[in-house]
Amino acid sequence: MHGKVIFYEDRNFQGRSYECMSDCGDFSSYMSRCHSCRVESGCWMMGSYRMKIYERENFMGQMYELTDDCDNIMDRYRMSHCQSCHVMDGHWLMYEQPHYRGKMLYFRPGEYRNFSNMGGMRFMSMRRIMDSWY
Repeated sequence: MHGKVIFYEDRNFQGRSYECMSDCGDFSSYMSRCHSCRVESGCWMMGSYRMKIYERENFMGQMYELTDDCDNIMDRYRMSHCQSCHVMDGHWLMYEQPHYRGKMLYFRPGEYRNFSNMGGMRFMSMRRIMDSWY
């Protein structure tokens, strides 16, 4: 099932609009602001995903900010592993191996200063939790 949502620049569904039927990481080129939206069909979540990953414990070493899935931090960031993170928005699954393989752990918003407390795992890929079933 495909969904459809329409974003409007002004309140009460007025002004310029942008119609969306899939993920859109940045629609600033279509509109300067969004003050209302109308869900025509499907299930939409207006939450964002944001996480900072750090090469070393206690938020030290290289740092990168993620807003989407990463199947291999070595390929994308030239980072050998991740040992701490700060999840600002969204819920994430982090995997010990690239391409979402191996042991995984669930992370909700919060600060995670030391992965050695989690069995010494070093994470190499991470994925946003996009769907939920109730």
